[in-house]
Amino acid sequence: MAKKSQATWGGRFSDGPADLMLRFSESVSFDHRLAPFDIQGSKAHSAMLAHVGLITAKERDAIHAGLDAILKEIEAGKFKWDTRFEDVHMNIEQALTQRVPAAAKLHTARSRNDQVATDMRLWFKHACATLSQHILGAQRALLTIAKRDGDVLIPGYTHLQRAQPVYLAHHLFAYLEMLERDRTRLAEVAAHANWCPLGSGAIAGTTLPIDREFTAKQLGFVDAKGRPQVSQNSMDTVADRDLFSEFAHACALFGVHFSRMAEDLILWSSSEFKFADLPDAFCTGSSLMPQKKNPDSCEILRGKSARLQGNLHTLLTMAKGLPLTYNRDLQEDKPPVFDSFDQSVLCADVLAGTIAGMKINRDRCAAAVADPALLATDLADYLVDNGVPFREAHHAVGAVVKLAETLKLPLNELPTAEVKKLHPGYKDDWASVFNLDRAMARRRGTGMPGPAQVKKQFKRWEKLLG
Repeated sequence: MAKKSQATWGGRFSDGPADLMLRFSESVSFDHRLAPFDIQGSKAHSAMLAHVGLITAKERDAIHAGLDAILKEIEAGKFKWDTRFEDVHMNIEQALTQRVPAAAKLHTARSRNDQVATDMRLWFKHACATLSQHILGAQRALLTIAKRDGDVLIPGYTHLQRAQPVYLAHHLFAYLEMLERDRTRLAEVAAHANWCPLGSGAIAGTTLPIDREFTAKQLGFVDAKGRPQVSQNSMDTVADRDLFSEFAHACALFGVHFSRMAEDLILWSSSEFKFADLPDAFCTGSSLMPQKKNPDSCEILRGKSARLQGNLHTLLTMAKGLPLTYNRDLQEDKPPVFDSFDQSVLCADVLAGTIAGMKINRDRCAAAVADPALLATDLADYLVDNGVPFREAHHAVGAVVKLAETLKLPLNELPTAEVKKLHPGYKDDWASVFNLDRAMARRRGTGMPGPAQVKKQFKRWEKLLG
């Protein structure tokens, strides 16, 4: 028995799609989350149709009332999604047409191609703003810890080897810089999304007398002065998926950042470091070893980072070989960005919670930063201050380090007489270098971890993060 042709596009088909094809091709199972944006777009489009005289004001009002009623049902969880209508757009239109006869005119001068482009641009603006707020929450948690324990000195590391001393606040401010760049990238994605696609049609616009600028204003696609911003090429508008990759890229880089932070926290919470204790609420134990406290939140954050990178790779690979303009492959563009958004929001909150409950072990940090080798470079600077070329000074300090290893003594406990034999630049006061307060106070330049600069950065971040 022949199946009824698809109601929205089946005019030239004698049979409807097979059940298997319906299951294979439907997207409503994941794009139903676009419903609020789809309804917003349809209201703006119908307002424009009335504005140019293609429908009456009465028809517009009836369409708006019907759309509002459907949105309430969706928000209440009472709307029934039907895979026979493939996607969120056709599900809403079919439901509206059954209730409002004028809805048969709603799709005038519109294609699903420019409709979904509009929905997604509205969604991207929403997603960028939402994710940015969650990242801001993580930044504020970091700033709180910096205020509480920022005066603690810890070793900074290169190659995972002790390098030079820094204040904990300075280390945490490095995280704030990373996250601030993430928020800047999201703002840029939102700005790129702020161009109205409606009116581009399926590929070549329409012969009907529409007003794209009117629609853009209705939907908030405007610049800082309130001027409408509409896309400039109908073919590019429906084929373009740059925004998807840009958003996924912003999420992937955010993932790289929180993964690196998580790795630091994993190291700091280990018995070998013990600079920090992570909150029980974000750790688990072992099913076998009762003494274990595993940094699960941080480890899962590292894993989520890989997932976000995978979503970006999916989008880039999907789009790379497609001819202009629309191809059904592009239906698969939404799951990766939806997943990147959901996982990034979740990770931002977990990062914030883990950091907020972290306790700093001041004694362990003090013991680690007491290592005089951390100030070996300061000793080279001491020689430079005494007129020694830096390369020569570097070798002279290397000789002191070798002497310390030979005598099995800390650098600052070496006999002054023996040190002075290694280079004439060493004076009786050479060991004054190994004073942490002196060492930190001399780091005065912009971006350095000295007390004056750290204080300046506190003021900057308090202003930036509100």
